[in-house]
Amino acid sequence: MTTNATPIINTRKLYIESYGCAMNFSDSEIIASIMHEHGFENTTDELDADVIFLNTCAIRDNAETRIRERLKHLRMNKRTNKDLIIGVLGCMAERLKDKLLEEEKLVDVVAGPDSYRDLPKLVAEVDGGGRAINVLLSREETYGDLNPVRLNSNGITAFVSIMRGCDNMCSFCVVPYTRGRERSRDSQSIVKEVLELHANGYKEITLLGQNVNSYLWFGGGQKKEFKKLTNEEQETAVDFADLLELVALAVPNMRIRYSTSHPRDINEKVVNIMAKYPNICNYIHLPAQSGNSRILDIMSRNYTREWYLDKIKMIRQIIPNCGITCDIITGFCTETEEEHHDTITLIEEAQFDFSYMYMYSERPGTPAAKKLTDDIPEDVKGRRLTEIIKVQNKMSLTKNTARIGKIVEVLVEGISKKSENDWMGRSDENIVVVFPKENHKKGEIVKVLIEKATVTTLIGKSIN
Repeated sequence: MTTNATPIINTRKLYIESYGCAMNFSDSEIIASIMHEHGFENTTDELDADVIFLNTCAIRDNAETRIRERLKHLRMNKRTNKDLIIGVLGCMAERLKDKLLEEEKLVDVVAGPDSYRDLPKLVAEVDGGGRAINVLLSREETYGDLNPVRLNSNGITAFVSIMRGCDNMCSFCVVPYTRGRERSRDSQSIVKEVLELHANGYKEITLLGQNVNSYLWFGGGQKKEFKKLTNEEQETAVDFADLLELVALAVPNMRIRYSTSHPRDINEKVVNIMAKYPNICNYIHLPAQSGNSRILDIMSRNYTREWYLDKIKMIRQIIPNCGITCDIITGFCTETEEEHHDTITLIEEAQFDFSYMYMYSERPGTPAAKKLTDDIPEDVKGRRLTEIIKVQNKMSLTKNTARIGKIVEVLVEGISKKSENDWMGRSDENIVVVFPKENHKKGEIVKVLIEKATVTTLIGKSIN
């Protein structure tokens, strides 16, 4: 590994907390790898730590509020450890920058998502009596040469980052401003990491990106659009469908998932590759955000309701039993009751297995914050969210109930939260399944006969 930082010789303890999306949790494993190379050991006890990093999310206001409260609590630890260093990393660091250092005085280190290689140097600056910040975004950084340190791992499932940043510029979203522009990681480095995970006994990997379907790598570098490549570059180019196939062939005994897809970019080539290889799970997370075309337009999603439903139809034609989940934002700027109802009917028509549903939260600096008025009252947003959750829960329960009497293959991930006598794992379609332990072991794929169902969970017994 190459860094510009001066190694810290003495061994010190590092404690990392991660918030938000799977990408943040994956990034924390990269951070741990970098710090390990510079003399830091991981600890799971914040009171034992010399350095505490919060890897943060800025996607919603309540996420930032939660992190601020956590920082105030952690500052109290300095009463008993005056040399404790506290850092805010990730999207919140990128958004607020030096405000965290100067105005709020809550932290010693601020580092954005593309400056993690600089963390040892930033810590050294604080050791010297200062405060340190690096929030420069990069058009090249992918951390593709690093071996992540798997944090809080179950030893069974792991994340593999395949790209960073986002070019979609949805009007409500802060990610392009906190994570920068899209850049894809060398496909061979991805396959190498997956092979290492397989050799270390992992059974399932999830390929991560803000929009995995726009992944594109070729021998000389990377560009956004395939059509802009020269003929020679196109011959060596690897798009997301190609990458899926490379990984599926490299580790035929591992389950493969991916997240997240943008409806505009998912295509038949990707879905056909999923159908071709049995180790690629039949599951797609396809955020719709709204069921109304006008709202989708002012969200800058670049598709219509009809386009989205056509994508759902295409997926179900190729993979009839594909699990599909969604993200929904309710109460976006100027949304009417009729448009809210369009989102309800979208859920009913698309028949999502599950949805992540939220009230709109205006994020400073986004196009929506600059050009639109957040004009839906909070009580109306809350009521609409309740209505959407009710419809989705009914849909989820209906779909799960229909699975009673069927046999599903479950990868055992660990002990059930509700009973020490039960295992929990996920089906191919990414549904949580609970069943008695019997003689099965973690990491085993078990055939389970489904006997009961709730909104979020299938319950059954092993028939192996």
